[in-house]
Amino acid sequence: MAKLKTDPNYKVIAENRRARFDYAIEDDVECGIILQGSEVKSLRANGGNIAESYAAVEDGELWLVNSYIAPYKQAKTFGHEERRRRKLLVSRKQLADMWNATQRKGMTLVPIVMYFNHKGIAKLKIGIAKGKKAHDKRETEAKRDWSRQKQRLLKDNR
Repeated sequence: MAKLKTDPNYKVIAENRRARFDYAIEDDVECGIILQGSEVKSLRANGGNIAESYAAVEDGELWLVNSYIAPYKQAKTFGHEERRRRKLLVSRKQLADMWNATQRKGMTLVPIVMYFNHKGIAKLKIGIAKGKKAHDKRETEAKRDWSRQKQRLLKDNR
């Protein structure tokens, strides 16, 4: 991963930071996204938002629902709809695994991060997750607080 950070093409577009708090992510899958030209230009310029979005398997296809990509002002006549459903590209096996996880195991497909990879292609990382209950969220927060406090104590003792 350190190599990707120094790569000039690698760029994080949008991150769903709340996903790790609300869900216990068991597995993640990298997906391609079918985008229009104005959407790619807009993502390169000012980004998008995947905080309120989710992924769903419908009719044997994977879709990203309710993601936001800002309108691109220079594309006046050939613009795009900001919150349209976008098709995601995965292998058949991955699609079957996601369908099994959502339909049989009651899991949720949560977008974690949208980024341009080292080749400059827009990708989306989707987490196969189970929703956390309130007590799980409190436990996660307590662990995070304790690790922060531990780091402070170790830093002070040096």
